[in-house]
This record gives sequence, structure tokens and C-alpha cells, in this order.
Amino acid sequence: MARNLQSGGQLRPVDLARRHGLSTQAVRNYEAAGILPDAERSAHGYRTYTPLHGNALRAFLALVPGHGHRTAASVMRAINRDATEHALAIIDESHAQLLEDRRTLRAVEAALGDLGPVPQERGDTFVGPLAGRLGIRPATLRKWERAGLVQPRRDPHTGYRVYSAADVRDTLLIHQLRRGGYRLGQIAPLIVQVRSAGGVAPLASMLDDWRARLSARGHAMLAGAAALDAYLGCRPDSARRPAGGQVS
Repeated sequence: MARNLQSGGQLRPVDLARRHGLSTQAVRNYEAAGILPDAERSAHGYRTYTPLHGNALRAFLALVPGHGHRTAASVMRAINRDATEHALAIIDESHAQLLEDRRTLRAVEAALGDLGPVPQERGDTFVGPLAGRLGIRPATLRKWERAGLVQPRRDPHTGYRVYSAADVRDTLLIHQLRRGGYRLGQIAPLIVQVRSAGGVAPLASMLDDWRARLSARGHAMLAGAAALDAYLGCRPDSARRPAGGQVS
């Protein structure tokens, strides 16, 4: 086992790992992936880490909850190769995605709020009348069907598509979201949720959970920004950076 190298601010892999509740292999993996700066080696070939590595690891772990592992890793790799502007651009894109997710949630809430309950009667309709009601072409309805968003049954005698009341509800929701600029791939998961819930009413808890998760992401991004600022401030070239922070 390597001797204790904590004197002079030096840390063994196990010291750094214990501070952050990780395995020593995880620390080595993070270094190999470029998430941590390269470690120096002792005279006996052992890795020696410093408080700088502790700040790097803290920044990465703080970034993950808000931005995800892949984005957090990309940010750290960019900073460690002195491409800070690129790292900041990656963070900007992540924030933009959160904003877009919030807009999507608001659009979904508005779309669901405009939908009434499915009527008890059969409510069957055909492509032409439904397309006319929505102000779209029948080809658009068929495109949504090919994408798996709507699943009308076929009349056994004529082969015509027949839309039930639930199908009509789904097409109204799809139409409203499409008008809001959302792609079919973005809409599909929501339609699956509506179908599995048996309607829109049971989705209130899902929307509450979605809203809570977006809020948690936003708060996590703030925490990640603070930890990243501390890491930027303690890097060797911090004199050229406006960011500040203390080492661990």
C-alpha cells in the first residue's frame, strides 16, 4: 500500500475517494476520462493528487445532478484542456434545454387544460370529418398514424379508418402541441401517458412530478455553477479568469 502522501497538500487516490464517497477505481477512471487533471507520480510511481483535484472532483459531482453525467464530463474535459469558453457554451446549451423543457411543460398543461372529458357515447368519426374539424389535411392524420401517435381502428366492411372518442381526444392534443411547434417525437411520450392513464385527468400527478423535477434541475444547476466557479478560481491560470473560489 502507498504511504500517506497528505503532507504538503498531496493526497493518495484513497484519500480523495473517501472524501467524496467514491471508490479509488472511480477516481482513477475520472482521471483517465479527463474529468480530473492528470495526477503527478511519486518517486515510487504512485499517483499523487492535490486540492486542485479535489475541487475538480467536487465540481464534476455537483454538475451531474443538473446537467447529467455526459454533459458534466464534457464540461470538465473542456476546462482541463484550457477550453473554458467551450465549456461555458456547453453549459449554456444545457440551460437552454431546461428552458425548452419548461416551455414544453407549459404547452402540455395548456393543451390538456383545453381538452374536455371523453364523451360516454361512441363518438366514432372518420378521417374527413375529423380533419375538417381540426383544419388539417387527411394526409396529416395518416402521417400521425404512421408515427404511432393515433391508432384508429378499421371498419371491417369498408376498411375506412374509424376514430373513437379517445382517438379524437388524442388528435386534438397532438394538433395543439404541433401548433406550439413541438415535433412528433416530443409528443409521442405524452400520448402514451394519456392512453395508459385512460384519459387526461390522472395526469395531474405526472405534471406535478415533471414540474418538480425541472425545478430540482434548476436548483442543481445553481449548485453546480458555484462548484465550477470554485474550480476555475483555483486553477493555475485563475489570474486570467474573473471567477473565484477556495480550494478544498
